Amino acid sequence: MPLWQKFILRNMNNFFLTNDISFPPIENATKEGIVAIGGDLSPERLLLAYRSGIFPWYSEGEPIIWWSPDPRFVLFPDEIVISKSMKKVIKKNIYTITFNKTFKNVISMCRELRKDKEGTWITNDILNAYNKLHELGYAHSVETWYNEKLVGGLYGIILDKFFFGESMFSIMDNASKTALVELVKKLIKEKFILIDCQLYSKHLESMGARNIPRDDFLKIISILL
Repeated sequence: MPLWQKFILRNMNNFFLTNDISFPPIENATKEGIVAIGGDLSPERLLLAYRSGIFPWYSEGEPIIWWSPDPRFVLFPDEIVISKSMKKVIKKNIYTITFNKTFKNVISMCRELRKDKEGTWITNDILNAYNKLHELGYAHSVETWYNEKLVGGLYGIILDKFFFGESMFSIMDNASKTALVELVKKLIKEKFILIDCQLYSKHLESMGARNIPRDDFLKIISILL
């Protein structure tokens, strides 16, 4: 039985969203980090979710599942770790980096590459919703180019001085890492406080990301959001 179905059986009507743009208290989340089920992916609800430390994550055919995991995996920009080998890659200027040049292609590539492997949470509705957020100026992309071909990148949401990372892709060695390094350089210049990586990954841990208690994460984002 999928996790979301077990969640429904355990919680019944306590966590179902209505048409009201609101979420249940995060302290009532399950141990897995599920805050609520249902609702929609309207810009208003998505922006409230991020400001509340919540994000959508589900697969095609499932209802929308809203998460706020504990602990939270984050990267503080000034804590980024760039390995010696990565520094050599950057020094060689193999890649060209752009920002917000082709958001739609970046999110589509993130979707297609994961869809071919382990499956993707970037459903058609997610794709449309985040393209809309990009049009509204909230969703941003970083692109990595090689010989004018898009070979890597990432996208996420910017609210004030926080970058909420969503997904990244790479079809050449170190292409996504290069995008992240250049993003962090830009965020440091603009005095960003934190990059939300959501859930643990060995790849991002090697670049300086770490788990912090959810309460600490919520306190940090409450400073400005």
